Amino acid sequence: MDDYPIAVDVPVAWGDMDAFGHVNNTVYIRWFETARIALCEKLGLTVNRPEGIGPILASVTCNYVAPVEYPSTIVTQARVTNIGGRSLGVEHLVTLNGAAVARGTAVMVLFDYAIGESVAVPDDVRDVVASLEP
Repeated sequence: MDDYPIAVDVPVAWGDMDAFGHVNNTVYIRWFETARIALCEKLGLTVNRPEGIGPILASVTCNYVAPVEYPSTIVTQARVTNIGGRSLGVEHLVTLNGAAVARGTAVMVLFDYAIGESVAVPDDVRDVVASLEP
């Protein structure tokens, strides 16, 4: 788990639970998002980026490993696994007490919101990704 440069502690909310007595499957995707947003901030891909370029989610997958119940605190993690011409591949891991409860992937496309088109991954973002590698 040390291979993930982003790790965020998230308390499980009572409202995250469903009728089956465990955290609803959609919440795991939100936990992935929490780590992915922290990763984007680390990469300088925020709404304040001067060129107006930011990430847009193209896809997300989730493999559920174990149920989570309230009260708990999970750790949601993210790392860049590959850089394409216009996209970043992201791997997610959610743990509880050090054990995996979910794993997933995401693809973020770099997008120029002013013109409504995807753009190349900027060199400064590539440099930050390289600096985060173990």
